[in-house]
Amino acid sequence: MERITKIVAFHHAAKVHFMVGNQRRVLVTGGGTFLGDNITAALLGEGAEVTLLVRPGLEDRLGALGQRVRWWTADIWDVASLRGRARGHGVVIHTVGSMTEDHSQGLTHHRLNFVSARNAATMCISDGVPQMVLMSSAAAPWISRSYVRSKREAEEYLQRVGVKSAVIRAPLAYIRGQPRPAFYELMTLLGSVPPTSWLGVGKIAPMPIDVLARGVARIALEPQRTNSIYTAADLRRRNQRHELAKPLMVGEAPGEKPRVHPFDLLDDEAPFGWVPPSDKRR
Repeated sequence: MERITKIVAFHHAAKVHFMVGNQRRVLVTGGGTFLGDNITAALLGEGAEVTLLVRPGLEDRLGALGQRVRWWTADIWDVASLRGRARGHGVVIHTVGSMTEDHSQGLTHHRLNFVSARNAATMCISDGVPQMVLMSSAAAPWISRSYVRSKREAEEYLQRVGVKSAVIRAPLAYIRGQPRPAFYELMTLLGSVPPTSWLGVGKIAPMPIDVLARGVARIALEPQRTNSIYTAADLRRRNQRHELAKPLMVGEAPGEKPRVHPFDLLDDEAPFGWVPPSDKRR
């Protein structure tokens, strides 16, 4: 009896060790896109081992980032092409989706956001990935209700099928220093200072993409999570003060000579969303 107890304890310890080791192996959907590539760069800055899923035809968009990660071509709308791609990873971060519909091509918010998330969850289940991070959306007045609804449907689906998940209700993101509408600049300002930041504006105000990506990466790599839903405030809390002030390179102290960082490998022209090929109907 004592021997059996020791064997069970050994296997439990081995399983825990395996899961902890795998936690830093992350698969990111949406390679070659604005969101997917920035989150990948942030993960690399945290020392994670990253695999990217890239839609066929977007391989060239990876640029120098493609030399730092392992990547596979796969179509998130084709479940068969996803089979086995996530095996051996500790977490999948699903970034694929789009705010723009094209009904003439059958590209509704439901298909772009819900169906892609459903297929990613199916991949997690079939490949034995224990956790999934879903990039969802904050419900801001300037964001389409249909888009937000499709994201909420994806959140509910993950709960129904029992996939352990962290939902990131992210605001819009922008690249620091690039021109953007004055309205969004005002919203960012109001979302960063009291008292307006306490009144809900902080959850929906646009934020720098490096802050968002770094927050997502650190949530994904946390061994124990206390929440299942994360907002902009949670993303900001996972950035240090100097990181919020400017996009300081990970591992670089103030005053140090600048060094190459994964964020510098990104293609500024990477698109925001990842949409299915127009000649396919699934």
